[in-house]
Amino acid sequence: MARGEIRQVMKGVYVDVRVPDSYDLRVAAASLAIPQDAVACGKTAAWAHGLDTTALGPDELVGAHWTREPVDTVEIGDLRLTSPLATAVELAMRLPRPFALSAVDAFLHAGKADRWALRAASAAYEGRPGYSQSQDILRYADRRAASPGESWLRLRLIDAGFGVPDLQVRVTGPSSTYRLDLGYPKRPVDGRRLELEYDSDAWHSGRRAEVRDERRRGELEALGWRIISVRRTDLWGAYPALELAVGSFLCQHPRLPRRW
Repeated sequence: MARGEIRQVMKGVYVDVRVPDSYDLRVAAASLAIPQDAVACGKTAAWAHGLDTTALGPDELVGAHWTREPVDTVEIGDLRLTSPLATAVELAMRLPRPFALSAVDAFLHAGKADRWALRAASAAYEGRPGYSQSQDILRYADRRAASPGESWLRLRLIDAGFGVPDLQVRVTGPSSTYRLDLGYPKRPVDGRRLELEYDSDAWHSGRRAEVRDERRRGELEALGWRIISVRRTDLWGAYPALELAVGSFLCQHPRLPRRW
């Protein structure tokens, strides 16, 4: 690792740096970390099904999570793992709320699960710890969320009492069509509508990105939109500046203190 020849693909499993990330690589790695008579579950199963670790929690690498209890399973190569439906329901019950929502959103966005099928499958878990949370998460889950950051932002707005925002809002201008992350187009204030953009560090850092974003915001402002740009630090910081800014525009007191 010091020479940059190998990298850790999951906790305790290493691979040549020349091997790209792939579905097959994840399954092979999990097969090495999970006992042969066990079933991969939780974050390990979600990762093997193709989810990005960002949607699952703050750790960059997943560990080996497995069970020997009877569960709904599928087999991929040498790996037995919980089905996408069972995995999504388990994560909705057990992960902290923001990651529970981003994980379920990711399953829906990838087309590996259907929200109504998830809600039906969750009935089998009634009475277990986390069931109440899972029903809350499945009520708000949406396949249109394009990133974990958008999921976290949506949950902050819902928790603050602003209602469920519209996702992937399309706005047509004189020369361009814009797709907005989420907002409240049906609640105009003084002729303007509120839109919030989650700006990840990966795509919105650097001078060129700042100039591009500023130009885009100016064009949308001219079309009657109030744009609030949200970064990761705004979502995970302690001060409720986001809720106060949204509440100020919508003329509504946010529900505080924050839940997470």
